[in-house]
Parts: sequence; structure tokens; C-alpha cells
Amino acid sequence: MGKPESRIIPRRQLLKSGAALAAAAVAIDGAVAPAVAAGKNKILGSNEDLLVGVIGTGNMGRANMMAFAEVENVRVAAVCDCYQRNLDRALEKLEEEEKPKPQTFSDFRKLIEMKDLDVVVVATPDHWHPLMAVMACRAGKDVYVEKPVSVAVSEGRKMVEVARETKRVVGVGTQQRSGEHFQRAVEIVRSGRLGRITRVQTWNYVNEYPEGFGNPPDSDPPEGLDWDMWLGPAPRRPFNKSRFGVDVEGFWSTFRWFWDYAGGWMTDWGTHLIDVVQWAMETNGPEHVFASGGKYAVLDNRETPDTMLAIFEYPGFICTYEFRGCSRETADGRNYGILFHGTEASLFVDRSGYSLTPEMEEFGEESQAKTLPLSSGDSEQHQTHVKAFIDCVKSRKPFVSDIEVGHYASATPHLANISLRLGRRLKYDLKNERFVGDDQANGMLAREYRAPWKLA
Repeated sequence: MGKPESRIIPRRQLLKSGAALAAAAVAIDGAVAPAVAAGKNKILGSNEDLLVGVIGTGNMGRANMMAFAEVENVRVAAVCDCYQRNLDRALEKLEEEEKPKPQTFSDFRKLIEMKDLDVVVVATPDHWHPLMAVMACRAGKDVYVEKPVSVAVSEGRKMVEVARETKRVVGVGTQQRSGEHFQRAVEIVRSGRLGRITRVQTWNYVNEYPEGFGNPPDSDPPEGLDWDMWLGPAPRRPFNKSRFGVDVEGFWSTFRWFWDYAGGWMTDWGTHLIDVVQWAMETNGPEHVFASGGKYAVLDNRETPDTMLAIFEYPGFICTYEFRGCSRETADGRNYGILFHGTEASLFVDRSGYSLTPEMEEFGEESQAKTLPLSSGDSEQHQTHVKAFIDCVKSRKPFVSDIEVGHYASATPHLANISLRLGRRLKYDLKNERFVGDDQANGMLAREYRAPWKLA
């Protein structure tokens, strides 16, 4: 779906409308009405606590756990991790915050089987997201799943189909959609105030040169880890500290840089950034994609690139995603973000806020245009996002980050990784979610699951 033709506003009018821009917003439907969850007797929206189970209690899992625990009339009733140390950390955190002690599991299937559980939070490594979300839906639970929702495009589509089939509310952790300043930025883009937009940039720049996260040898798993369960549907591999990714000094979690479990920076951060682009430009995916890059300099044992550039061709505009892993400095100090380039103005947005820079009046003439200062960002967008999801669980209304939205945001980066690995430009049929005339590329839209796991 292409972007409708924008209404172009003259530059002088644009400059006068700065105050209006700051006030513009896309509203989140906050209305909450009692509802009965399918297959349950509990009246959602009553004074009875909504019971939540969290699968995966690493860094992101514990952050989600506490965000849900802070919502009124919500109780974290169960937590699960196949690594006992992470499970202990989760219990310690809940105790510190004086929250009720939950049941604990090392096998996620036991958590999903809990009859009284209303919501399952899936915050595991990426390769587990589809299977756990689908199983939870089929067990009658609503689901909050972290991004990217999948490791392959076909998995995301399956998640959408099962969510619709089971009538479950399935939300995705693309929390920028609940950030007020992101909503304002999207409204500005859609309003036509930037003029005709033909180019959008997204990027992440870091410097991990030369050692990265190191190159540890394969070894025995640490005490308390069920490595076979951690691998799950992914291929059997010897334990490696980098593949596991927990407690690697200076890194959030390094499993993200191995193809078996994730898609590198392209899917980890690219999903967040491209989601905002597709939201603002009112499209679900590109028509063509080409990506180039490789592991050029960093000496660790990652498989994904340390340097990458992807070009996404949408109807009427192009978007790029650039990752630099060996150089973070920029002239303006912005080492990540999104920049919409319009004929009348450009808009920059990141989690700190947004700013608007009008075009000069005429070439060679000193411009009276001023860059509007960076607005204040919403530091509480994660908590706001979780609260909005719970509201939708109660009301049964669509969530701002519905699973289909999250699927499209995850699928577009997957396309870039396929192009990168094949080394060629690809044409994509968004409606049918297939590449045009490329059987090899189409074979990479799905992945095999290791027995006995099966996505069904």
C-alpha cells in the first residue's frame, strides 16, 4: 500500500505552524470496557487481578515483568526460564519491589498450561517467539511478544493467522508507538507539512572495534542452564558463551548476532526504526530491497555484519538502514535515529524527541528558516505501552502494536538480510509475501524447526 499524495504547505506557513506541530498527536484509544475473555469465566475489567506469566527472565524479560507488575490490578503469577540464574534474578527483583511471589518453571509449556493465566509475555531470544506465542494463543491466552516477532517471514504470518483464528489479543513490544512524541512526529509526516517525501534514513552507529564481545571457545553450559531447551527449534550446537549471550560484559545480550537465533542489528534495532517509517508513511513493506555489507573488522565470533547498508524501495520513496559497528561519530552527534526528507522540511526523530528543519527559501539567499529545537521525548513509553496493551486485553479493542503491525515491522528487515546473504537486489510481492521470480530467496522466507518442535 503506497503513501497517499501529500498536501504541500508553503514554507512560510510551515514556519508559522511550529506551535501547532508541537501540539499535534495521534491519539491512542484509551477507552476500556469490561469484556469476557474467550473460553474463560473471568470478567476482564473487574476488580479481580489479571494474571500474567512471563517466559524469559533475562534483561528484557525482567524489564517487561516489572512493567506489567506496575499496572493496577495486574499480578505476575508465573515466571519461566531454562536458566536458573535468570529465574533467581526475577524473583529477587519482584521481592525487592514487594510484589507477590510467582510460581516458577523451567519448562514454558507448564506455564502456558496454567488455567487461570490471562496473559503470556514472551521475552525469550527471538528464535522462540513464534512457537511460544502460537502455543499460548491456542491455550486461550492473550500474548505480549517482544520484537522482532520472528526469525523468518512465514513465522510472523503464522502468528497473525493464529491470533485471528483464536481471537486473542496479541501485542508486540514496539513501544515507540505508545510514545507521545513519536505520535506527534507521525502526525507531522502524514499532515503534508514536510511536502513530498522521497527519502527516509534510519541508522545505528556504534564502535565495537576491535574485539567486540570476544571469541570464547565452545565449552560446557553453566550450572543451572538447560542448553537443549534454550536451543529449542534452532539447530543443535555446542554451548558457546557468545551464542548464549547472557552476562557478556558491555553487551545487552549477544545471541542477536547469530543467524540461528536472530538477525543482527538489522532486526534488533532496524525493526524499531523501520516500524516508525512504515507507520508514518502508511505502508506495510517495500517493493524492492538490496543490502550490502559484511563482517569486515570486528574480531569476535559473531556471524552477522559489523557494517551494513540496506535500501528499501517503496512506492514513491526509498528508505535506507545503515549500521556501522566500527565508527559511531557523526557531525551532528546523532548516532541513531530516523530522518524524513521532504521538499518543504525534514524531520528527525529518536527516543529523545523530534526536531523539524524547514528548507531554505531560495538557493543562495540567506534563509530565515530555523530548526525547531528537539522536543522532549517520552521516557515512560515502555510503561505506557504495557498499560495500553492491558487496556486492550480488557476491552478486546485492537492494540496500537497489533501482531500484524509487528509482523510487517519484523518482515521488512528479514528481507534485507536475505538480500545481504544472497548478494542481490530482490523484488518483493507484499500482498503474497513472496519474492518475484527467485526460488532461492523464497526458500529463505521460512526456516526448519529441530524435532520435536513444530510451528502449527
